[in-house]
Amino acid sequence: MRGCGWGAGAAWLLDGLPDLLGAADDWSDFRELHPLVSQARRAHPHWRMGRTGLLHDALLPAILEQKVTGQEAFTGYRRLVRGFGCRAPGPDDGPPLWCPPTPEAVATIPSWEWLRLPVDPARSRAAVTAARSAAALQRGLSSGSEVLDRRLRSLPGVGVWTSAETRARALGDPDAVSFGDFHVAKDVGWALTGRPVDDAAMEELLEPWRGHRRRVTVLLALAGGRRPRRGPRMAPRHHLPR
Repeated sequence: MRGCGWGAGAAWLLDGLPDLLGAADDWSDFRELHPLVSQARRAHPHWRMGRTGLLHDALLPAILEQKVTGQEAFTGYRRLVRGFGCRAPGPDDGPPLWCPPTPEAVATIPSWEWLRLPVDPARSRAAVTAARSAAALQRGLSSGSEVLDRRLRSLPGVGVWTSAETRARALGDPDAVSFGDFHVAKDVGWALTGRPVDDAAMEELLEPWRGHRRRVTVLLALAGGRRPRRGPRMAPRHHLPR
């Protein structure tokens, strides 16, 4: 493994590079239990869950992804990073990369700027609240996924889905299931039973893999286990006052 770093955080980044690439991902007690899961393991033998170790940088985009289309979420986050983040250090001939905004920057963004991103008031309030709690949450990262889940969900506007997405990215939690997602339960049900299911049924289906449930949802997706998608796509909504 080789890596290069630039700027003030270069040494920290290189120290954490193995974790970022999934070197600490533990498959030792994982059982395949289903042909589609076995197929995905064979087709993607090197896939691992990495961990960033950066709580706020994982939580902020997860909040922006709440209850909106992917297009809305990615557009809002891209504009947020370009407008309130900073250019990342790097080689002169490298691609232009950006750092996400700091918690301090997010906490001071006025409401009208959020609307221009566009991010609706419910998500912007959650993002500002999370930014103000970022330091305490980061200190609690070493407490483990269960404790972190409770702390995250104590924040207004952060629920089961947002907590799971954050813990998967920051901690590499292989059991963080995104309950409440528009697609995940339906896709897992389709892959394992041939029909879409709801969250309660998905929880029962994934129980034999407890400890690795998120890992299984990703493996099923990698194996092409998503249900057929039909119908028009949802149009992005407009959050500015009319």
